Amino acid sequence: MKIKSKVLIIAGSDSSGGAGIQADIKTVSSLGSYAMTAITAVTSQNTKGVQSIFSVSSQEISKQIEYTSKDIRPDVIKIGMLGNAKAMNSVLKSLRKIKVKKIILDPVMVAKGGARLIDKSSIKLLKEKFIKIATIITPNIPEAEILTNQKINSKKDMINAGKKLLRTGAKYVLIKGGHLNSRFTYDILLEKNEIFIFKNKKINSKHTHGTGCTLSSAIATYFSCGKSVKKSCEKAIKYVNQAINSAPRYGKGHGPINHLNSINIKMKFK
Repeated sequence: MKIKSKVLIIAGSDSSGGAGIQADIKTVSSLGSYAMTAITAVTSQNTKGVQSIFSVSSQEISKQIEYTSKDIRPDVIKIGMLGNAKAMNSVLKSLRKIKVKKIILDPVMVAKGGARLIDKSSIKLLKEKFIKIATIITPNIPEAEILTNQKINSKKDMINAGKKLLRTGAKYVLIKGGHLNSRFTYDILLEKNEIFIFKNKKINSKHTHGTGCTLSSAIATYFSCGKSVKKSCEKAIKYVNQAINSAPRYGKGHGPINHLNSINIKMKFK
């Protein structure tokens, strides 16, 4: 497989390997691109929940971003868990220096098991600063509710929330509809003058740990390879659904998905 592009991931680590940096690297690699990282936090967690979070210093986060990009310039940047306001400000400062225009923002706020990953001051900074620099923002319904201060119970509510987020400065908004009580999932992509709805049959599985991280990294990968935003979202959603369908069923809680579903291994190991 020939490497197609380069993606820099700014996010936290998941010791269980299902979400965060680990899921991001697996996704970018399995879809044929080169993954680089700037780790913002180290978490101790498994499929049942997060035990602890250790934040990386803001100086070290900046060094990772700037020193890496100085040598290997990324085509796209994917941003996941940022942690705290100090770290967020350092990321903003570094992004201004490296001047990469294509940015995918996954506003990670709550872990699958319910642990809160961001405080109120950081949410404010996310709304006021980060959304404006993002090409695409990919909140799920609970995250979109926090960012827009409104309840979301329907497709119409999702569209209204998406329009609010566009007004805050994002060029594209993909609201993930997996939390709606429905037989189908509706992922809704909005830009200034168009709305696209991706409808898929809902997969009933508790093995969905890391789906948000995976989706945004898949979008970043396709986008970095020259696909349009719409096509990147469409292909990324398909990839995540296939990953859920073929999940390895590890762990006693919300298990990981199968990031390697896109790879056919022809080599026989003896």
